[in-house]
Amino acid sequence: MPPLQPEAAPLFHVIDPRVFDRAQLDDLCDLTTRVRLLAKHPEGARFLLGLLPDRRAMLYFVQPSTRTFLSFNNACHVLGIRTSEIRDPSTSSEVKGESFEDSIRTFSSYVDVIVMRTPRSGEAARAADLMNRIPRPVPIINAGSGQDQHPTQALLDIYTLDRSFEEQGGIDGKVIGLMGDLKRGRTVRSLCYLMKNYRNVRLVLIAPEQFALEPDIKAHLRENNIPFVDRARLADVLPDLDAIYVTRMQSEWDTAGETGRVNYADYSITSENLGRMKQTAVIMHPLPRGPEIAPAVDDDPRAVYWRQERNGMWMRVAILLKIFRADGVVRDFDISALN
Repeated sequence: MPPLQPEAAPLFHVIDPRVFDRAQLDDLCDLTTRVRLLAKHPEGARFLLGLLPDRRAMLYFVQPSTRTFLSFNNACHVLGIRTSEIRDPSTSSEVKGESFEDSIRTFSSYVDVIVMRTPRSGEAARAADLMNRIPRPVPIINAGSGQDQHPTQALLDIYTLDRSFEEQGGIDGKVIGLMGDLKRGRTVRSLCYLMKNYRNVRLVLIAPEQFALEPDIKAHLRENNIPFVDRARLADVLPDLDAIYVTRMQSEWDTAGETGRVNYADYSITSENLGRMKQTAVIMHPLPRGPEIAPAVDDDPRAVYWRQERNGMWMRVAILLKIFRADGVVRDFDISALN
């Protein structure tokens, strides 16, 4: 088929999860499912590959990443988007003193979207602000910015929850535990921001005192009438949870060996405590994991973190389709006609 020529897309940055409302989340989840089903069939996969072959993406990942980088890279390839990458700032002109803004503007001269992960908070927002002020702007996608936000991870987490609870009324009304390093984990921050879009959700925050959720996120939860409680140990609340979102201790941000003083036994999922969970509950983790989830847990059908990882690629395909306004033609494709 000839390449799709979508209309010129309005600038659509994906920087902060707070901009998404329930209708947009439901729409993205539906689109993600359609993409996933299409890709299962050779004809559907060829259709997706022919959608955006005239587009180019820069993957600017100067903080270590495995899953997010690979899922974005492969999401681009699913749609025929060509990719360039910088994963080490020592190979760019930044080592010569080039400013962050000049680097981003240089990238925008060659590509149609910039996907970026940096160790410094706020840089994706700075890049988006720059794009809003130049003659040839391109969308910025925040793939992780310091300790502040990771919006596409939160979107794929919502999709995973939505799929997991599709026969139980969806995310509305669920009790969701968030456990681990809630202070420094950007995935938890971003997921908390999206909870305002769901009715009667209750959050249980399970963390060592020194790694409790930051006050600004708790203020957001209160402002949006999202009930939450703090708990020091998983064992006290595990039977009540519909989902447990486990995160690792973020040792890369340590300044005084704080992680080494954590008793992991209070913040881990093991074979022994699986028996105290609801049979319909799910276990999630953004990965990579440490000792907080024993490998034996992988065999339990409630462990959905590998599905969660796979969902990341499909959600990011959906995000790219929305950015380039190519989602309409995907919705119009008759999936039932595929053999």
